[in-house]
Amino acid sequence: MSAYSHIPVLRAEAVALLAPRAGARYLDATFGGGGYARAILDMADCTVYAIDRDPAAIARGIDIAGFYPGRLKLFEGRISQISNILGTEGVAALDGAVFDLGVSSYQIDDAARGFSFRQNGPLDMRMGATGITAAMLVNTASESKLADILYEFGEEKASRRIAKAIIERRRLERFETTADLAGVIRSVVRPDKSGIDPATRSFQALRIAVNDELGDIEAALTQVVQMLAPGARLVVVSFQSLEDRIVKRFFASASGRASQGSRHDPASLRTAQAPQFKLLTSRPVSASAAELRANPRSRSAKLRAMERLAA
Repeated sequence: MSAYSHIPVLRAEAVALLAPRAGARYLDATFGGGGYARAILDMADCTVYAIDRDPAAIARGIDIAGFYPGRLKLFEGRISQISNILGTEGVAALDGAVFDLGVSSYQIDDAARGFSFRQNGPLDMRMGATGITAAMLVNTASESKLADILYEFGEEKASRRIAKAIIERRRLERFETTADLAGVIRSVVRPDKSGIDPATRSFQALRIAVNDELGDIEAALTQVVQMLAPGARLVVVSFQSLEDRIVKRFFASASGRASQGSRHDPASLRTAQAPQFKLLTSRPVSASAAELRANPRSRSAKLRAMERLAA
């Protein structure tokens, strides 16, 4: 799979909702293989500012930028640094932004990155080049901390049993590889009727913890909406319930759809702020049957979009 053939999930739907126009400025906050950025640039004579914390993604992007001289601007960094990154470029306002959350196909398919239990590799899981690795977390965190991570970020019901098994095993030998950790998890969690590998939820949880993904999402959404000009659109594609929950709540609040609470609660008597956005998707958009057949990884994707109202 090359940088030029990689097709991100819900690309056509995301770009159609973003509605790129000539002369406008857009943010691709999770560049990855550049699929969204290329589609935006192909649709209109505009500029795309692309961010990714993975140095490998930025390196791939240099070749792609050559097809769009002066129109694709690449930045290595976290999505929680949007304000600082774009601020240094003198960008105060955007005409739209798109987020493709979670881990990329490039990262999953590269055994050396340690994201997948289906291929043996070092227990790393870092999306960027710095910070703690999954091995460091698994080999040093307390049993209660590990259980909390697995339950909170993986929604793993067997979190305590898994954490106990990890502690018992690491007393004998450190965890170094993905196969090593997956084997321990499978020894205490049996496959269920869903057919999902018993290690799936735990690997998701550790990846989220290593990269502080949920914290980054909340910070990024808060920053980007402050930069969106009237009429600008925000499109977000998420892949698991924890991500989508954050996005759904954020969109509901920005569009005035959030619950007002009990009428007996004094806080609910405060004057509600006028909504700053209107929802473009009353329900999340899912992958079509054709896309599901072509790319099974799209099965859990949910797309939400909203538009900044006039000031």
